[in-house]
Amino acid sequence: MSPPDQAVVVARDLRQVYKIGRGFLNPSEHLQAVGGVSFTLQAGKTLAVVGESGCGKSTLARMVSLIEKPTAGELRLNGVDVVHAPRAERHALRRSVQLVFQNPYGSLNPRKKIGSILEAPLQINTQFSSAECAEQARAMLALVGLRPEHYERYPHMFSGGQRQRIAIARALMLRPSLIVADEPVSALDVSIQAQVLNLLADLQQELGLAYLFISHDLGVVRHIAHDVMVMYLGHAVEQGDKKTLFTQALHPYTQALLASTPGIMGSGPARKRIVLKGDLPSPLNPPSGCVFSTRCASVTPRCQAERPLLRELAGRQIACHEAEQFIPTAASQH
Repeated sequence: MSPPDQAVVVARDLRQVYKIGRGFLNPSEHLQAVGGVSFTLQAGKTLAVVGESGCGKSTLARMVSLIEKPTAGELRLNGVDVVHAPRAERHALRRSVQLVFQNPYGSLNPRKKIGSILEAPLQINTQFSSAECAEQARAMLALVGLRPEHYERYPHMFSGGQRQRIAIARALMLRPSLIVADEPVSALDVSIQAQVLNLLADLQQELGLAYLFISHDLGVVRHIAHDVMVMYLGHAVEQGDKKTLFTQALHPYTQALLASTPGIMGSGPARKRIVLKGDLPSPLNPPSGCVFSTRCASVTPRCQAERPLLRELAGRQIACHEAEQFIPTAASQH
């Protein structure tokens, strides 16, 4: 566990580029899935990463969880430079970051009892005896709100919400400092989502966990996040604390995301309906200027020619040449 206010994750200009083969004698193409993302995540805090499918948020999650090595950039986990760390040290660091997957139906081995599923991380990574592993597994079941008799049952005997609680328990068995949660409630009924989100919030407060929370649902993000990063075509276009972005989004893409979420239309200033035209550009052939320029209603010649960099404006980081025009004046707020 990390002390409060300690940086669990520090990312600087993280990039992930994939080489795409085009067949015999044809030159390979390069797909930039993440194009220079930076953030700091403190212990006890949640950073939500939001955006459309294909924006790079899951690729970012795989880099932070040490499944993939970044093509370029700096990534520090609990103060250790994981990009340049020796293989043995990277292997040891994987214990401090764990994943909670989207689908609780597919992330648990149907042939194993719940006790065996929870004990496996301890058996592989520690020197605990069988009795000690069993004791810790039973304690973790209680921590996530499940009963002692569940220890001897199989995954198919549980509801979707209970399975996700089991998945969370498994992720916590090695006492990580960071949980990467990739759409952890999107496969659950709405009535169950709030229960799992409340469990995650309680565990974060009790254990001091840091969460990197991947989601497309801004209603869920509003409930769980402290800070929000909005990604589009591999780039962070706006990031800041949750209240700032939800009450006064400045980037046109963030505004469109908020306007498309009925559950939060009533929060903050009145929002008009925004309909994005066109499709998400191919990451193999991104726009030469702003990545959002092909779908933005406020596009200018500068936007089409020059890619905006993240800059400080009105309490957040934003990548938009025209962001000042979206700051409401005193007269417009009345």
